[in-house]
Amino acid sequence: MNVYEEVRAYYERFRGTKRIYGKSAEGRALFAMLIGEPSAPLGISQAAIHGREWITALLALEHLSRGCRRGGVWVLPLTNPDGALLSETGLSSVSGGRREFLGKLNGSEDFSLWKANAEGVDLNVNFDAAWGTGAENLRTPAPANYIGEYPFSAPESRALKEFTEAAAPDFTVSWHTKGEEIYWRFRQPPLRAARDLRLAKRLSESTGYPLREAKRSAGGYKDWCIEKKKIPAFTVETGGEGWKHPIGRERLEELVKRNGDALRALTEGY
Repeated sequence: MNVYEEVRAYYERFRGTKRIYGKSAEGRALFAMLIGEPSAPLGISQAAIHGREWITALLALEHLSRGCRRGGVWVLPLTNPDGALLSETGLSSVSGGRREFLGKLNGSEDFSLWKANAEGVDLNVNFDAAWGTGAENLRTPAPANYIGEYPFSAPESRALKEFTEAAAPDFTVSWHTKGEEIYWRFRQPPLRAARDLRLAKRLSESTGYPLREAKRSAGGYKDWCIEKKKIPAFTVETGGEGWKHPIGRERLEELVKRNGDALRALTEGY
């Protein structure tokens, strides 16, 4: 069973509030499930926006299983299902019309390090927050770092934007690999930075990861939430810096041990 099938099966079994909030470029469902109640503090926790970081989707399923005691969190386990399947299972996971295009982009039959969606857009640089100003941004489709034709040009980032605006969360958390650190800043003014730092410290205490500031990146979901929605938003880089991409299922237990209670800690300390 691949990661998309695992998430879909979990969604079908899930008895709480849930919805399909959009479709990927390949037409795969984008799943959202609510733990707790739709009351403050309400968060969004999204995972696997980068294809090769699909292991975070399975961490998200653990978050769903553990729930939260205060407020609620919308958990979006697999923001980039097409990219995840490209990384996990290869080119056969996409429709025939895209295979030649993606094969040329990748330059290899090995898609294990693929980060983008099925259109060659890196979803985490496709948001309207200093879009196109990141140090590693690319202007043409690629396995990683392509910003898209314009902000929210990719169906997955557009769906996440629309879901976020409809849910109106008090905070968001994005789960990535790797580095064992938490990014929490994006040009906030001092008062908002002080507010966000308090919550960032809760995440740091729960996971044991230090706080960092990403000064060379832009256009990410966290960045957009901070700049345009003016809410606390965090990127948690799970997994050791020395671990190899893609991190596989054999490391899931270690990831859960460090990160499994993070959403509960964040809502309880809000």
